[in-house]
Amino acid sequence: MSYHHIRVCFLRKVDILNKYNVGLYIRLSREDDDKVMLSESITNQKSLLLQYAKENNLKVYDIYIDDGYSGTNFDRPGFYRLLKDIELGKVNMVITKDMSRLGRDYIGTGNLIEKYFPEHNVRYIAITDNVDTFLDSTNNDIAPFKAIMNDMYAKDISKKIKASLKAKMKEGKWVGGRCPFGYDQDKNDKNHLVINKEQSDIVRRIFNMCLEGLSCYKIAKQLTKEKVKTPAEYYNFEWKSHYNLRYGQWHSKSIKDILTNRMYTGDLVQNRRSKVNYKVKKIVKNNTNDYIVVENTHEAIVDKEIFYEVQKRLPKNVGREEKKEKHLLDGLLYCGDCGHRIAITSRRKKDSRCYTICNYYRTYMKQRLCTTHSNNYDELEKVIINSLTKICLNYICKDKIEKMVLADLDKNSKINDKKGVEKLYNEIRQINDNLDDIYIDKLSKKITEEQFERVKLKLEAKLSIKQKEYKKLNNNIDDIVNEKSKNKVILEYINRFLSMEDPNRELIINLVDRIEIFEDKTINIKTAFNNTKK
Repeated sequence: MSYHHIRVCFLRKVDILNKYNVGLYIRLSREDDDKVMLSESITNQKSLLLQYAKENNLKVYDIYIDDGYSGTNFDRPGFYRLLKDIELGKVNMVITKDMSRLGRDYIGTGNLIEKYFPEHNVRYIAITDNVDTFLDSTNNDIAPFKAIMNDMYAKDISKKIKASLKAKMKEGKWVGGRCPFGYDQDKNDKNHLVINKEQSDIVRRIFNMCLEGLSCYKIAKQLTKEKVKTPAEYYNFEWKSHYNLRYGQWHSKSIKDILTNRMYTGDLVQNRRSKVNYKVKKIVKNNTNDYIVVENTHEAIVDKEIFYEVQKRLPKNVGREEKKEKHLLDGLLYCGDCGHRIAITSRRKKDSRCYTICNYYRTYMKQRLCTTHSNNYDELEKVIINSLTKICLNYICKDKIEKMVLADLDKNSKINDKKGVEKLYNEIRQINDNLDDIYIDKLSKKITEEQFERVKLKLEAKLSIKQKEYKKLNNNIDDIVNEKSKNKVILEYINRFLSMEDPNRELIINLVDRIEIFEDKTINIKTAFNNTKK
């Protein structure tokens, strides 16, 4: 081959290369960054790609970088910008360090290399994988298999990350993103929650308002009226939700989310949601059985007793929020035939009557899926109040409850025996004194080190047993005192009700779970202590 022919071939090659406008694509995911893989760093990828372009006399049009984006999907700003320049004809060659930088989803990566790039006359090069779609090479033939391997790697990484996160959850460590409203991440430990004073005051107030009988709608309306800052205002959210009409608007759903969040009791509740899989960003709710709950991991904002009392109140605090008049039985009436709620109509005039109506019937009136269950509400309320009075008189006896409380205390007389508790305390003190004595004997060399260790182990084992017994006895005493207080509260409610001076709503919802009304006028009252039909 002559020198002239070689020179002509070389010039043609240079001419072809000069026709390429190269887009250098660089990606680094969070997973890669966590491993501190220097070869995968943004700086090193950029250096490698620029060196390759220089050595091959390639003209670089632009560099496209996605820092901190997973390769399992293609929702990346730098990648979108690259595609846009390809569509506009500004880029006709794409170079990456390897195929995994382009993506780890073998379907998407294969579609790009096999379809998209050829359709747009784009040459693709993966340097370390020796893939070049311009050349007829066996490396190009095995490119789909490399894409599958990259996909499997991403899947394996996803499994390991999930397992690691679940392990931390089970240890009682917070691994979520945004903290629940009312809490902040501990500055000294990112896996621990600490109370946010300003937000926690709002949370406590919401719980107290619910205990006062206000529905979620009423609480939200009141907070909005007072211009109390919303969670979104604290977190600087952009309004995308249809629940909020304007900035600073509380919604009943936000209130309910707070009232039903067990995290406020000091228990850590995680794994409530999860992604469909490692390729899909969609989040789905998990079953309650899959929740990971660890008790007493952080300081509580609300006592557990208050929290569980609110859970009982929530279904009873509902009703038609636009009603001006509130009734004693709002939220307690249910249809005995279909199981749906029974509503109470509004009075057209001040002295007019109001009636009950089955919500299921009202919604599907034409289909006749249920019947009206219409009753004069005022008369119904009187009947139910009288029935509750009789139930309390027949079922509850003040003297009987007091005797039950005393009987509970008598059964645990050993625990309540102050002499027994005092005896344990003295025994623990004596053991500690003995430990001090043998330590002094060891220092004065009255006993050997071996003798000291032997006696010390025996005394410490005995001390541990006594301390556990002492702690158990004290806890049992506290439980009995709490039970006694609980019985006194129930007794107080019953006495107030039996007086019939003012059967207010707070009293009713503490005595009644639900009231079922049947079409034949039968009433089934389910109380906290008995069920009866009238």
